[in-house]
Amino acid sequence: MSKENKIFVSCEDANHFCDKNQYKEASFWEKVRLNIHLIYCKACRKYSKNNNTLTRLINDPKVIRMDAAIKTDMKKQLKEKMSEQQ
Repeated sequence: MSKENKIFVSCEDANHFCDKNQYKEASFWEKVRLNIHLIYCKACRKYSKNNNTLTRLINDPKVIRMDAAIKTDMKKQLKEKMSEQQ
């Protein structure tokens, strides 16, 4: 059996397929082999979950920017509290 037709893959290959899948570059068979691997490999399931989370956060950033005046006030309060502690 050739390496290309192998159903069971190593964690290294599964992570590579996961990365390709993240960017929509994985072939159908790579996705199948990845999913079979994820059934029995907890570490790769976690890697895949983290990859999906990263992709979601990058594609839909909901960053809330703090107003400069509030930020300055927070710094001032922090410095005051730190000087009280010493």
